[in-house]
Amino acid sequence: MENYKALVEKQRAYFLTGKTKELEFRIKALEKLRQVVQSHEVELTGALKADLNKSEFDAYATEIGFILHEIRFVIKHLKSWMKPQKVKTPMTHIGSVSMIYPEPYGVSLIIAPWNYPFQLAVAPLIGAIAAGNCAILKPSELTPTTSALLAGLIHDHFQEEYIAVVEGDVATSQALLAERFDYIFFTGSVPVGKVIMEAAAKNLTPVTLELGGKSPCIVDEKANLKLAAKRIAWGKFLNAGQTCIAPDYLYVQKSIKEPFLLLLKEAIADMFGEIETYTRIVSERHFLRLQEFLQDGLIYVGGGSDQNALKIEPTVLTNVTWDDRVMADEIFGPILPVLEFEDIEEVIREIQEKPNPLALYVFSESNDVQNKVINHISFGGGCINDTIYHITSPYLPFGGVGSSGIGAYHGKGSFDTFSHEKSVLKQTTKFDIPFRYPNVKDGLKKIKMFLK
Repeated sequence: MENYKALVEKQRAYFLTGKTKELEFRIKALEKLRQVVQSHEVELTGALKADLNKSEFDAYATEIGFILHEIRFVIKHLKSWMKPQKVKTPMTHIGSVSMIYPEPYGVSLIIAPWNYPFQLAVAPLIGAIAAGNCAILKPSELTPTTSALLAGLIHDHFQEEYIAVVEGDVATSQALLAERFDYIFFTGSVPVGKVIMEAAAKNLTPVTLELGGKSPCIVDEKANLKLAAKRIAWGKFLNAGQTCIAPDYLYVQKSIKEPFLLLLKEAIADMFGEIETYTRIVSERHFLRLQEFLQDGLIYVGGGSDQNALKIEPTVLTNVTWDDRVMADEIFGPILPVLEFEDIEEVIREIQEKPNPLALYVFSESNDVQNKVINHISFGGGCINDTIYHITSPYLPFGGVGSSGIGAYHGKGSFDTFSHEKSVLKQTTKFDIPFRYPNVKDGLKKIKMFLK
């Protein structure tokens, strides 16, 4: 197993010089990153095409453009985020000033997944840079073209002691996790997330875990059905369903199930009609796993597949129950099972019994239904009358809860994630409050009066 101790120690030594903490240094690093992305847009688009057959539109909208927007936002606000924040001081601390100083952790490890191999590696890196950390990135070996390009770009434009990319498989991740980092940021599956957390616990290293789970999507009879069908089809089948916050399954109210499914079928045909241009499944292993799900329920739309090209048509399954294999774990592919319901209370109860989803979507024009769902189900984040779109706002921190993850990022959330809030009390020397000391006469009586 390769040893990365020297690299980690080199980064820690560089961090201790204090350079990465300077505002000007952070801004220049972010501007350089933006320039690198902009000047290599063609190569990045080509790499995403080679690895996942992503279209130019998808590559820019969900990966390259997303990153450029995030960098712009962070640069604009970074100076104000870095300022120490003055907070109130209680009467018991009269004469003192209370401040919170955001400070970087040090050397961070970012382990990225394959489904958005550029965006999900670079978005947390933006947070690490903004907060003043050094960083080691470990991209996914399942998207080798993007991984190699990212490694080359970082190597050519950043010092290794500041930002480095380490390529490799599971053994490489294990070797990295054997080292002591100051922060670990992981995006991936729940089982691997548990491994990351166990490794981090050995050094008491703080972590952010962006995991997943079965994210429900609810459509009730008061929804705008045509728009709901369009937005659900887009959110589910974008990137061939290989999105951690894609609607994993649908709950559709029985009274509008048939007309809604017809509209959903039309929306799929309109947006994803050509399988040749469709994003491919990342590997044969994942393809074969998804193929098994096509045996569950009844195929309402799609069902076609091409093992040589690793492609599966956008597929909708009906007559599905919670006993089917497709409902056991996160699907992470272009297969959408449909359950029906009569009463929103039964939907809430059933979702409450399952592990916390990363996302939840509810389509309804009823404020009562919206509020019941939002207030009674615990989930990472989501939308009312839309899908996916909440993660594109830099003002909304994105992350999971419970089994779907720990911590959040995007916008200021990224800066906060990679920063420790250091609390400091600056005390006056002009006077002293005597009764806090044990040798004062009637000290206990006085302190009880003061603190009650």
